[in-house]
Amino acid sequence: MFLASIFAVALAALPSTLAQADYSAAHNVTPISGTWSSGSKKVVTGPGFANPANMTFNYPPVTGVSYAFTDDGWYEVARYRFNGNGSMPNCITGVLNWHHGHYTLNDNGSITLNPLSDGFQQVQDPCAAESNFIEQYNQTELYMGWQIFQDLNDGPKLHIFQADGTPVAPLFQVYSTANMLPTQLLRNISVTVTDKTTLSKRNAGSRSWTPTGVTSLVSGVFAIALASMFL
Repeated sequence: MFLASIFAVALAALPSTLAQADYSAAHNVTPISGTWSSGSKKVVTGPGFANPANMTFNYPPVTGVSYAFTDDGWYEVARYRFNGNGSMPNCITGVLNWHHGHYTLNDNGSITLNPLSDGFQQVQDPCAAESNFIEQYNQTELYMGWQIFQDLNDGPKLHIFQADGTPVAPLFQVYSTANMLPTQLLRNISVTVTDKTTLSKRNAGSRSWTPTGVTSLVSGVFAIALASMFL
């Protein structure tokens, strides 16, 4: 929380040219459009990560986050992460998350992501009553600021700060264009709560719902979670 507060104060003190995301400024060496990925760059937006039509995921080999932005206001987000539990170290939660929609670069330097209604996420918690489920995800996200630097080894590097000032893991440009699924509603939305039994039957053979797939993911959590949480 202390570090988050420092970031919040620092961003509030930025000169107006940077706060308004001036592409010609030293801290924005390239437009935000393109495809960005954290860490090992194994989590990337687009068809290789999620299939919204049947609400399934293709598991990347490691955790990470990816953002893609077009020049005309579309975005896509792909996330794969583990959330630790300090009081119960064995209860590490795995989350895969995907959503897309329209983004706005606000005058105060913040970014607003307004999703379409077909976003979804899968949650695995070995200590919960329901250890594996998929639910819709359609939350508007606000980021209080962003900057793009030139990394000597990896090229353009995007820093995004969440609404409370917490930084997202540094993002490196994978492609100069947006790698994303079609910019339209990709699933017919008729319910607000996903029924796990229905999904299990519909996705027969999918890693998301077979016992083998669940066992593989949960067992893998304890092997790589500590390292993956720093990506």
